[in-house]
Amino acid sequence: MDIKARERRKLSIRKKAVGTKNRPRLNVFRSSKHIYAALVDDTAGRTIISVRETDLKKAAATKTDKAFLVGRLIGEKALKKGFKKVVFDRAGYLYHGRVKKLAEGAREAGLDF
Repeated sequence: MDIKARERRKLSIRKKAVGTKNRPRLNVFRSSKHIYAALVDDTAGRTIISVRETDLKKAAATKTDKAFLVGRLIGEKALKKGFKKVVFDRAGYLYHGRVKKLAEGAREAGLDF
């Protein structure tokens, strides 16, 4: 993937996706080995909740399975803190594979975006 193209997409998405106190931004970071998710309040400039693949208690077989579990875990933590609606920020990554599975896991946990 061309890094410049991803950066262009990322900036385009970030213009529109702004997290607030009541509706934080669900940010996704994907490396070649791991996947991370965080709820961010952009107005206060702080991270509310963050989850990474290594936080999982049970091991999954594939990276896409782990991404689904990370999405479900951040969804459960967000609901405990009282967040039902979020703004999804895929950070320039294409919406398929691990990013899509993370979103599906978050939706299954009860998040609305």
